[in-house]
This record gives sequence, C-alpha cells and structure tokens, in this order.
Amino acid sequence: MNEYKVKGLTCVNCTRELQEEINKLPSGETASLSYNTGKLRLESTVDMDRVNKILSSDGAYIEHDHAHDEGHHHEHHTGVNWMVLLSISAFFYVAAFITEYWINEYVAIGFFLAATILSGYQTFLKGLKNLLKFKFNIETLMTVALIGALSIGEWKEGALVAILFGINEYLEGLGMQKARKSMEKLLEIAPKEATILENGEEKIVKISSLKVNQVVLVKAGEKIPSDGIVVDGKSSVNEAAITGESMPVEKAIDEHVFGGSINNEGVLKIKITKAYEDSSLAKILHLVEEAQDTKTPTELFINKFAKYYTPFIMVISFLVMIFPPLFLNGNWGDWFYQGLAVLIVGCPCALVLSSPIAIVSGITKNARNGILIKGGVFLEQLGKVTTFAFDKTGTLTKGEPYVEKLVDYDPAFLQIAASIEKTSSHPIAKAVLSKAEGVHFLEPEEISAVSGTGIIAKFNGITYFLGNEAHIHHIALPSQVLKDLKTFKDEGMTIVILANETNILGIMGISDQVRAESQSVISQLHSSGVNKTIMLTGDHEMTAKKVAKSVGLTTYFASLLPEEKVSKIKELTKNEKVAMIGDGINDAPALATADIGIAMGKGTDSAIETADIVLMQDHLGKLPSAIRSAKKVNKIIKLNITLALGLKLIALLLTIPGLLTLWIAILSDMGATILVTLISLTVLYEKRGHESRI
Repeated sequence: MNEYKVKGLTCVNCTRELQEEINKLPSGETASLSYNTGKLRLESTVDMDRVNKILSSDGAYIEHDHAHDEGHHHEHHTGVNWMVLLSISAFFYVAAFITEYWINEYVAIGFFLAATILSGYQTFLKGLKNLLKFKFNIETLMTVALIGALSIGEWKEGALVAILFGINEYLEGLGMQKARKSMEKLLEIAPKEATILENGEEKIVKISSLKVNQVVLVKAGEKIPSDGIVVDGKSSVNEAAITGESMPVEKAIDEHVFGGSINNEGVLKIKITKAYEDSSLAKILHLVEEAQDTKTPTELFINKFAKYYTPFIMVISFLVMIFPPLFLNGNWGDWFYQGLAVLIVGCPCALVLSSPIAIVSGITKNARNGILIKGGVFLEQLGKVTTFAFDKTGTLTKGEPYVEKLVDYDPAFLQIAASIEKTSSHPIAKAVLSKAEGVHFLEPEEISAVSGTGIIAKFNGITYFLGNEAHIHHIALPSQVLKDLKTFKDEGMTIVILANETNILGIMGISDQVRAESQSVISQLHSSGVNKTIMLTGDHEMTAKKVAKSVGLTTYFASLLPEEKVSKIKELTKNEKVAMIGDGINDAPALATADIGIAMGKGTDSAIETADIVLMQDHLGKLPSAIRSAKKVNKIIKLNITLALGLKLIALLLTIPGLLTLWIAILSDMGATILVTLISLTVLYEKRGHESRI
C-alpha cells in the first residue's frame, strides 16, 4: 500500500467525503485519507489521475516527496493568500458601510458583493457543484444561504456571513495544523545521516542505508543514528527522545544505546545492532503516526451523527420557512430569512472537530513524555480505567535482589559468604557481593555447587556450606537461629545461611527491592479516582503481602501461574475497566486480556509490540501523567461536544421569537470552532510541573 502526504485538507467532514469518493474508484475500497495526519494510503493499482482530480475538487493536492526532504515544510500553501483575501474582503466590507452613508447605496452594494465574492468564491464553486449532484454538505448549505440572502437584498449580512465563514474555515484548519506541527516536530527527532567508519575512514551515509554490524562515529552534540552497542569511548547520552527522561545517562563500552538519543560530550564509536527501520525510535515514530489515524468510539459516533445532523437541519430550515407563514400568518420574507439562518446552523464542522485535535494533542504530549499510546481509542480508554493490576517483579519492584537484613553469629560471616559467591553469576550472588563491597576476598581451596540448595567451599582446610535451609541439614539449629529465621520468613525474605560443619556463621534475608516511585505512583492513582490497585504475582504469599503493604495496594493475589493471572484479569474485567501493567514479556497474555495493556521496559521490542501503551522508561513514574492527560482529553471532548451542540441549540431556539439572524448563525458555529480548537490545544501546554519527576 502506497502512502502520500496530502495538503490543503480544509475540514474533517470534507476529508471524509473525499475518502468516500476515492473508495468508489476501482481498487480504492481500502483507501484511507486522514485529516489528523494529512496522509492518504491506497493500493498502487488505483488510478492516481482520478485521485488527484477528486482531491483538487476540494482544493487539496498530493505533496511531492522532495518537499519532505527539504526540512519538513508543511505550511498550508494557500494559507497566506487566503488571509490576504479575507483582509481585502474585510476592507471592502468597511468601505461599503462608509459609502452607503456618505456616497451612494449602489456603490455600497458593489463593495458588499466584492467582499462576498472574494471571501466566498471557493465555497460558491464547491457548493454549486455539490448542488448539481444533490450532495448536501456545509458548502452546499452556505451556498444556498448566501444566494437566498442576496436574492432578498440582504447584502450586508450576506457579505458578513461569507467573511466569517472564511475566517471560520481558516481557523479550523489552523487548529489541526498546530496539532499536526507539534506531531511533526516530534517526528523530526529522527536523524537524517550517519558517519560510518570503513577501513579507518569516515563516510557520511543516509540513515536508511545503515546495516547491522557497521561501526558509526558519533561526535558531541550529534544524534545516535540507530540502536547499537558502544565499542569505543565514554559519554553521557540524552535519551529524552525515547524515554522522556531529561537526565542524561552515562554510557561506556559494551553498553546499549538508542537511535535518536543525543551524545552530550566526547566521541562514541557504536556498532549498529539494528537497521534504522527496525530500531526502537523508528518503531515508536511509526506507531505514533499510526495512532493518529485510529478512531475512538466517540469519534465514530460523532461522524455518524454528523451524517444525519445536516439533513435534519435542512428539514428544520424548510419547516421554518413555510410553517409560520402557512399556519401562523407569518411574513414570508421574514421566515424565509429565518430559514436561511437555520441552514447555516447545519454546519457540523465544530462538532466533528471536537475530538480529533484533542486526541492528536494527547498522543503527541504523551509521546514527548516517553509514553507511547498506540491509538486514540487507548487514550480514551485509559481515562476510564477504574482498576489497575500490576505485576510485581520488575514493575512494582526492581527485579534485582538485595540484602535487606543480615545477622552474623561470626565476624567472618560476610567475608566468607562473599568469597564463595564471587564465583557465581546468580542474582542472589550479586546481592551478596553488593553488600560486601570493600571486603577482602579469600581464595577457596575447593568449591562446588549443589543443585537446588547452594554451594560447598573449603577455606584453610575448613568446609563451608552457603545456601538455603535444606543445604545445612547436617546441623541442629539453635533456638536463636530458629527465631531469626522465622522473623525473616514472616517478613517475606528469601533465606541465605552460611555454616561450617558444626556452627551457623550467619543469615541473610534477600528481597526484591521495591521501586522508589511505586508508593507515590499508587497514592497518585488513588487520588485520581482509581478504585482498585491490585498486584498479581507468582511469588509466595508473605513476599506479596510485604510488597503490597509497603506500596499501599488495595489488594494482592500471590502464587499465580501465568494462566491464573489471565483468569484473574478476565474476572476483574466483568465489572471494572481494567489496565494491566507488566514488563511486556512474561505478562503478555495478561496484558492482552486486560481492557488496556501497559508495558514498561525501556523501549524493548517485546514491550512495544505487546501492549496498547508503553512506558518507555524503566519505572512507573510517568504513569500518573499519562492518566491525567487521558482524563483531561476525555473531559475536553465532552466539553467540546457540549459547546458545539449547545451554541447551535441556542441559535435554533432564537428562531422561535424570530430573532435568529445570518450573522448570529455563523457566529454560533465560528464561536464553537474557536472554542473547541483552543480548548483542545491546551492538552499540549499542560504545565510540566504537574508531571512526576521520579
């Protein structure tokens, strides 16, 4: 399927109608045209001449590829000219008022007509074409209303309506253009070129030509072209483009780096591990672009409603024109004028615009913040979640064991334990070595592992046993040791014991460290209206209880197999809107089962592919920000719909006492459009101080 950038799309409704026309072409059934992104996708077999003709009927056109390559110049080409025309029209309108009172009425009419034609000729041309096809949209309604107004001598109001409608159309396009530009600015973080090293020489190549295992040179201030591993150099790297984190991350040899991140100082040599199109950044940008095209249930309902709204208003307009004169002795001229005003109220633009700008703004804001939301539908659903289910290991905890408590019955306990563990790569061994930092290690004379229980080692002719309780079955445990073991177990710790052939030297309690931000995040979720926070873990009861209590969860379920997590999610979703949060790998089934799957994992492929929402950081700190923005978007959409329909309802009610005028009708729609646009754009400008700074 081919993709094209389309410029000159004037409104949501017009874009939908253009798509419907393209869908009628041979092989065009699957074509899609998005007002949000300004992109057209269609099969290569579709006749492009006919596509161009359809687009040009509404003043739209396909942008050539070279425009993309020259710095993303996406300004609306007719935008400046259109503003000039509107300015001239406004000048003529003022001139008409002056000449009407000081010179001649007929000269004034000429100025009014000139103002009407300059600002309304595009609407006229489209409307007349639609009228001949019996296609009734906003251009058709405006054309009929303007012709009607001029036919009864309403020169002033006809001109004013044409000018205001032109301004309204321009502002409508400007609002979405602002949201699009914000998105395009985000997409511009992708580097364009890379410096590769071949046979000791530097060579600049396009990013698309990069291959796996090539070595690239990245100087201070330059963007890293694709995912890779540092093979030479040391520097701090700004990963904000990927994770949303502002603090730089130190990188040295053998450490992984993301494409799109910026080398702050020094020079790095990086071996490319992924071609750019497979990199984390490319996947993120692709998904963000796709996310704009998804329609939320609210949008789908509004679009469907708009199809029936305009014909309904036309019927109302006709009744307003004929009912009062026929049955209430009304004046035909007055009520014909009222009916024309009602026609203008039939414009559904502000209503259709109530959702997309807010959705695109919400997706863009979260992407900037390192939160990848794969579609407007998921953003909308996130704002409705009432229950959050968390995996434990790697989500609420770091997934890295550490020594929480230690009891030594012999001063040599820590030294001997660390000397034994230094030969092991087990996570618990790393925890012990971390605890024994700075301790002088002994060299074992003999060492061997016993599967499932621990390690046996010999130092200075003495045999030592390091492991769990089963590993030291040869010793009768003293009462104090039994008491300490019970305390450690009650607190949900994993036990590591060191003994020789006759005595216990000490005990360590190993735990999975709770993330620093977990308690704060859970507290913020409860404050934001979330009813339940639940932990689903395969760990045993005491460990689960300890973690749940320390972070403030509502409840927890322990000793769950992966399929039992899925069953628990299914049970919860019967009565609640549930989001499941995990690492995107072992929690994939539960993530897929929940209403919303949220993965975290520093941009790993599995996280990006599995979940509906991805926290690109390696912590939960940004989750409250995502929920706040989702709730704000939902509130704004509801407010926008209320404003769009409310202002139109007020305008329609003015027909009852016969007070509705053409300019009030157009102002009701214009006012709604301006308010809807400005309110939607506030999503982009939420104060950063509200975001979690973990």
